[in-house]
Amino acid sequence: MQVKRNGDISFWYADIGGIPAPRAPLSGDIDADVAIVGGGYTGLWTAYYLKKARPTLRIAIVEREFAGFGASGRNGGWLSGAFSWSREKYLKSSSREGVAAMQHAMAGTVGEVTRVAHTEGIDADILQVDNLTVATNAAQLARARQECETIRTWDIDKDRVAFVDAKQVQARINIPQAMGGFVIHGQARVQPAKLVRGLAAAVERLGVSIYERTTVTQIEKGRLTTDRGTVRAETIVRATEGFTAGIPGEERTWLALNSAQIVTEPVPAALWKEIGWEGHELLGNTAHAYCYAQRTREGRITMGGRGVPYRYGSRTDVNGQTQQATIDQLHAILTTLLPQTAGLRIDHAWCGVLGVPRDWCTTVGLDPKTRIGWAGGYVGLGVSSSNLAGRTLADLVLGHDTDLVRLPWVNRSVRRWEPEPFRWLGVHSMYQLYHMADRRENAGLGRTSKLAALADAITGH
Repeated sequence: MQVKRNGDISFWYADIGGIPAPRAPLSGDIDADVAIVGGGYTGLWTAYYLKKARPTLRIAIVEREFAGFGASGRNGGWLSGAFSWSREKYLKSSSREGVAAMQHAMAGTVGEVTRVAHTEGIDADILQVDNLTVATNAAQLARARQECETIRTWDIDKDRVAFVDAKQVQARINIPQAMGGFVIHGQARVQPAKLVRGLAAAVERLGVSIYERTTVTQIEKGRLTTDRGTVRAETIVRATEGFTAGIPGEERTWLALNSAQIVTEPVPAALWKEIGWEGHELLGNTAHAYCYAQRTREGRITMGGRGVPYRYGSRTDVNGQTQQATIDQLHAILTTLLPQTAGLRIDHAWCGVLGVPRDWCTTVGLDPKTRIGWAGGYVGLGVSSSNLAGRTLADLVLGHDTDLVRLPWVNRSVRRWEPEPFRWLGVHSMYQLYHMADRRENAGLGRTSKLAALADAITGH
């Protein structure tokens, strides 16, 4: 499948007229109260809540490219508030009540992001929708039942999730192979580039300085060294997510996992009648190499997945350009789930990276000795999780004793990833095994393939 446009950061920027003109870089040494590395959702939300709580703070955001260059402007547009990390791992340093509170706080981010967008006049195509996860074989169906029950067991709102059978799936979206799945209510679709650009403008109005085209070369107590000057600050926040491995000294902190997407041409009205999707649900599946999709504001379909999952040494892409093999793989997923789309043109393909800690569980924290904070390792749930991270970091920086700073993801100690080539071998082995497991289950294996369990064991997923 040929694509009209590959890279150029993402379709989301094409949708708003192209890549924005950059802001001015740092022009020499400065002093600040808080210096933030990274102009994506995490850094911007942190600045927003800090300024709202204490307007007199001098806050400087330092960004290598432009605000929203990374995953914040390239993601699948799922404002989900989801919790897909290992609850058991968080339980090792917390309690059942603490983990349940964290899941509840994550779910609350959907309403909070929507509230701020309305307050700040950010038009980000936010639409409250359900999240529909479908199963297309017996093994996937068993996992769907299990995941649905797990969410219900841990969720404070037991009515937020419901299992659905094949007819109920097809009444929403006409997926011929669907055997069932589950629905989570109270999530939202968003245009991610609109959200991040609107948020950047909002923090600037509050008095935050954003310096773009400025590369941080060293982070240390009280000081950011860049290629354009030094920022001296009592508190520093590292908000670099999937780009963290590119900072000297952080090469093994979080792994840069690749994810890619395609988007169709606008779908004709007659074809929408065949497909359905009138509820604009977020759409995913329970395959091991899972996918994520949405129906966009103007009636296109985006489809995302891992593609080539990892580049040696946590290297990142060049302006979002992805491989033809990845485009073909995503097109195959789209037309397998929705064979009605086989004749549609693919207008744009792109990719980006997301941060993965060694235990695949997100963290946020502040070292009281160095006053260096961090947040990320969202493992693909950053649109919503970054908002909670920003609020939590603001409380930590200001020394506020709140429920947020006692959640189990705060100040967790996670070991570092192995050096290369072991990282590359581990991640690629994991996804090869996932693909093999999916093929066996699609061929009729009625239970989850043991190859998937082996894949998880290799990397601690």
